[in-house]
Amino acid sequence: MASDIEHKIAKHFSKYPLRTYPKGQILIFADEDPEHVFYIIKGKVRQYDVSYRGDEVIVNVFMPPAFFPMSWAINHGNNKYFFKTEENTELRIIPPKDALEFIKSNPDIMLDLLSRLYRGVDGLMGRMVHLMSGTANSRLLYELIIECRRLKQADASSGYTLTINEGGLAARSGLSRETISREIHKLKAVGLVKVTGKGITVNDLKKLEAKLGTEL
Repeated sequence: MASDIEHKIAKHFSKYPLRTYPKGQILIFADEDPEHVFYIIKGKVRQYDVSYRGDEVIVNVFMPPAFFPMSWAINHGNNKYFFKTEENTELRIIPPKDALEFIKSNPDIMLDLLSRLYRGVDGLMGRMVHLMSGTANSRLLYELIIECRRLKQADASSGYTLTINEGGLAARSGLSRETISREIHKLKAVGLVKVTGKGITVNDLKKLEAKLGTEL
């Protein structure tokens, strides 16, 4: 997001209440009509469904600056997903009507929202390709690459350290935790990743992307 647009949004919504939520707090339940639109100041929020086995299946992860749940606010349909904090998170609480009026009256904000929406759709379509035709390895590679790109590091010479764990990767990829652990071990063996107390470090994103290109 361009800095001027980000500043414009932050300034407009600064008048609304700021709330802090701990990691693991469910903000919205599935089949529940939310009372607010949330604007993320700090932290991460996962959007997910629950499988018939009781496993979380992650649909999206929201990071600053982002609004949610905009599909519900715009389309007035039933909310089908859970929204839960992945870490300590700060949010602005905005009445849905106010959020929509602000977006409608600011074409630059609406264009930026559409731009981010289409980037998200591209990501979901890529995930579908790997779910339908990829291997367990390619599905893991894709999720690791997406997480690296979200960091938007200016200098990646020392690699990308991801705070996501094996359970989170399993929920994003639709694989079991045991499979994720096995595939991570393979990547470690060829020097593409390393695992430390801080998380999973991708040593060379370009090499990871090149390997993904050979998996389909």
